[in-house]
Amino acid sequence: MKLRQPTDFLILEALEDKGRNVATNLAAHTGKSRKNINTRLPVLEDYGLVEKIGPAERSGLYEITSMGKAALVYQDQYDEVDDFEDLIEGPSAGDIEVDADADAQTAFVRGENDDVDDDVDADEE
Repeated sequence: MKLRQPTDFLILEALEDKGRNVATNLAAHTGKSRKNINTRLPVLEDYGLVEKIGPAERSGLYEITSMGKAALVYQDQYDEVDDFEDLIEGPSAGDIEVDADADAQTAFVRGENDDVDDDVDADEE
């Protein structure tokens, strides 16, 4: 995964802050050209960081994915690691050392929080 800094992170931040959006609006939010945004969005989609949504295939409406949110969590480590994609995808079963706080934060961002019990016993109400 080869991200272009700061453009790609600005796109991800704009999508997280403003919600789903199109290239024209993302250009205004990031201060980058619409052409630049239109070039980067398909790359970010290929990486799984954003997703094109909408009823029409050519709608141009994008939203950030859970992996894109994880990329923002680890943004400050992008230049420090050899494989940023492995970092944002989370630890594998074979990893020995795991930063528990970072792992919990990434799981939360991805919506993988298993600590929440949605089942409520009707008799307890």
